[in-house]
Amino acid sequence: MVRRQRVQTAAFRLGYGAMFLLLIAPLVVLITTSFAASSSFQFPPQGFSLQWYAEFVQSQTWLTAVKNSVIVGTGTILLSTTLSLLAAFGVRESDSVWISRLIPLTLMPLFLPPVVLGVALLSFFGSYNLHQTYGSIIVAHALWATPISFLIIQSVMTQVNWGLQDAALDLGASPLRTKFEVIFPQIKQGLFASALIAFIISLQEFVMALFLSGQETRTIPVLAWTAISQMLDPIVNVISTLLITLVVVVLLLSAFSIGLNRLARQL
Repeated sequence: MVRRQRVQTAAFRLGYGAMFLLLIAPLVVLITTSFAASSSFQFPPQGFSLQWYAEFVQSQTWLTAVKNSVIVGTGTILLSTTLSLLAAFGVRESDSVWISRLIPLTLMPLFLPPVVLGVALLSFFGSYNLHQTYGSIIVAHALWATPISFLIIQSVMTQVNWGLQDAALDLGASPLRTKFEVIFPQIKQGLFASALIAFIISLQEFVMALFLSGQETRTIPVLAWTAISQMLDPIVNVISTLLITLVVVVLLLSAFSIGLNRLARQL
């Protein structure tokens, strides 16, 4: 019996390790080749250089894409966090039994294919000549970011001491002042984490941005796809490495903000 358990444990660890290697191997190849001295794709590289990083910094096209991604990501943070916060307060203060049953419907945009959302949004914004604008891309990205931000904020609100709000109201504080001075300090970590997650969702989203962006509003994923559809541009490896690093940093910051276990449950 003991021997059988050992074999099962060893087999589990072996399978888990093999899965981890399969997931991490492409990232290792990508990051390593971003430092290659040659423009041809070789692994392992024949030499190492920072020339592609230098070209990325000097490329106005890529820097414009970075600027667009930052603008869209910031707009997504503001829109999704605001909607999530209002929804979380609405759910908290509602007495209807149907509200809790309808909460899973907030995840519906995550289950719709991005192609369907992209075509629908393109038709809608195109009818008002608002496609290829920052606003259309921000709305599209907020459709994906808001449900996750809402779940994170709602989870953080379960740890709020609502008795302090009642005490502040009894002492004459206005509801708005109570929210800002009593509730917000208790949920600031959740707001920070949800903002970071919303930014990452916006930064990596490609399909809807492809439908809605134009020549002047292309984000990083759209420009990367355009580059590799014509030829294998080494700068794509550079920007991919930078994005991977940014995602890891953001997830670590989010985990430290609200706790790794709670973040994992919400994601």
